Amino acid sequence: MGSLTDHAIDFTLNSRWEKLPAEVQHQAKRCLLDTLGALIAGSQTPVAHIIRKTAREQFGGDQATILVSGERVSAAGAALANGFFGNALDIDDGYRNIKGHPGACALPPVLAAAELAGGCSGQAFLTTLVVAYELGIRAGVIRHRTYDVYHSSGSWGAIAGAAAAGRLLGFNAQQILHAMGAAEYHAPIAPMMKGIDTPSMGKDSIGWGCMVAVLAARLARDGFTGIGPLFDDAPDAALVYSLESDWEMLNLYFKPYATCRWGQPAVAGALKIIRENQLTPDRIQRIRVRTFEAATRLPNGHPRDTEEAQYSLAFPVAAALLDGAVGPAQVLPPRLHDPELLSLLDRVSTEEAPEFEAEFPAKAPAEVVVETTDGQIFHSGRIEALWEPPDTLPTDSELESKFRWLVAPVLGLDRCRELVSTLWHFEKQSDARILTRICQKAR
Repeated sequence: MGSLTDHAIDFTLNSRWEKLPAEVQHQAKRCLLDTLGALIAGSQTPVAHIIRKTAREQFGGDQATILVSGERVSAAGAALANGFFGNALDIDDGYRNIKGHPGACALPPVLAAAELAGGCSGQAFLTTLVVAYELGIRAGVIRHRTYDVYHSSGSWGAIAGAAAAGRLLGFNAQQILHAMGAAEYHAPIAPMMKGIDTPSMGKDSIGWGCMVAVLAARLARDGFTGIGPLFDDAPDAALVYSLESDWEMLNLYFKPYATCRWGQPAVAGALKIIRENQLTPDRIQRIRVRTFEAATRLPNGHPRDTEEAQYSLAFPVAAALLDGAVGPAQVLPPRLHDPELLSLLDRVSTEEAPEFEAEFPAKAPAEVVVETTDGQIFHSGRIEALWEPPDTLPTDSELESKFRWLVAPVLGLDRCRELVSTLWHFEKQSDARILTRICQKAR
């Protein structure tokens, strides 16, 4: 039968578009639409400006494209920049049991490798994206089950990204093996809870993981040897042998709000109370959020920057109550410093609910309680984040609306419409590099 790693490599090399179930084919296009939307919108954040400058200065070349700006740099530099963009707004997809973001880890290395390879078909691109998702989710599960410390998405995303890049570059089994091993060895091992307690632009180290993925593939192409990748460490062999039978990317959640997933149930609860009770912000005396322990660790002070706004529980709740939305407009200056918003934020308190803690991380519930100036009390009841499998996943039209909301302000309506049409029929494209052309601001 071969080793678990052998099975993962076989899946990487032999997956074909026509062999994928129809629902997986469709999910690949949904994931591409959603992740690309997050990436394009994320290109406008403060961290994006810093990373783009660094990529231009430190990763010079003409191999691949930084999306939106259209700048040409090395493949690793493009993966670094696009990786940071993808997770910059914290509005990209995720997988509950790895507490991380497969899409933002998968797409940038695949984009870079497609350019480095001189192009590929839409079918080849989408199939490789599926491979990256499926390997990444499993690598994340293995990482979390074999290490005590909660590591970032970049730590396991790099492994999947390297395999995906190698696939598009025409690697053989040994080269894929060494690419994954080199990526695992050099991937960022970031202490996530420390990054949540003290938010920074490092976020989930996804940009670093994407860069490592492409660099590892390039090294393996030239004969660099890596360690045995982590698939042989799987505590349950079925986790790896289920490749091609259990499609874990069908179990992704999507995000309607630009905030940490742990804060999204509270946002949904706040919006529910406002919607059902026609409650105006001026009547609000106090907001209590009952949730699981990890979410209570999200800081509640006045955010100094976008990252602190996203890794807050109080800020997105206050923004939702005032604006009815939590998106780029809320977590970017000047809105994140608005005195009215900060005044409402000061009225938010959080507390651990033992019954919700018992459900985490498989479930991430919250309850919001709003007390008014005239003594009324409104309860959201137990509520989970929206767009969660299996019961509340977004429709295609909802994902498309989210994409337009994120992308149109950046690329304009015409480019946005062209992208939507292209992405829903991407399997028909002869050259996937059409994405780098469309995903640029009109000059």
